[in-house]
Amino acid sequence: MTQPSPGPRVPDEELLRRHVDGDPEAFGELVTRHQDRMWAVALRTLGDPHDAADALQDAMINAFRRAASFRSESAVTTWLHRIVVNACLDRVRHAAARPADPVAFDGTEIPGVAPATEPSADPAERTALRVDLEQALASLPAEQRLPLVLVDVEGYPVAEAAEMLGLPVGTVKSRCARARAKLVPLLAPGRLSTTGNATGNQAPGGDVPFGTSRGTGGEHR
Repeated sequence: MTQPSPGPRVPDEELLRRHVDGDPEAFGELVTRHQDRMWAVALRTLGDPHDAADALQDAMINAFRRAASFRSESAVTTWLHRIVVNACLDRVRHAAARPADPVAFDGTEIPGVAPATEPSADPAERTALRVDLEQALASLPAEQRLPLVLVDVEGYPVAEAAEMLGLPVGTVKSRCARARAKLVPLLAPGRLSTTGNATGNQAPGGDVPFGTSRGTGGEHR
């Protein structure tokens, strides 16, 4: 017997409206739809899986409670990611107020989250490169790390990343450029350029873009 084909995908904004109207399933479906990418942003921003999980939980609680404040001035995904970014920044500020131990990266893959590098034929090489990139990210100040994660790692357009961060587009571009310049000497010779060549893209001004999982952060996707 032929199975019925699934109906059309419900738009994000409609799911959010249903949640505000009392649908108990709508918000969960919305989160499930976007949780992998939100988790990737939180993890690569904070470096620690426990902190990232806590920040993401705080963000989703805030989004759940503040859903009625959404005014359709941006995409729902942009609105959700801005809440995640703010939750991460809150934790960065809190961590800055107390002594912190160096973050340890073990290169563990997180289920459902693409690694922040281009695929490699050698799993050992891919893992080593991923660890290098994560460690390099952790060395950046949060004001540079967040724009770089959104633009170069997650592949958001600069304008959309600027909206998430509440910053002018020019500020996001300049912070990404400074972050890339800091990353170059931190990575093993040849690896960054190899990753950049694999994507076939180059950042404005001749900067080689950071290795990405969804393409480099140009003005389009």
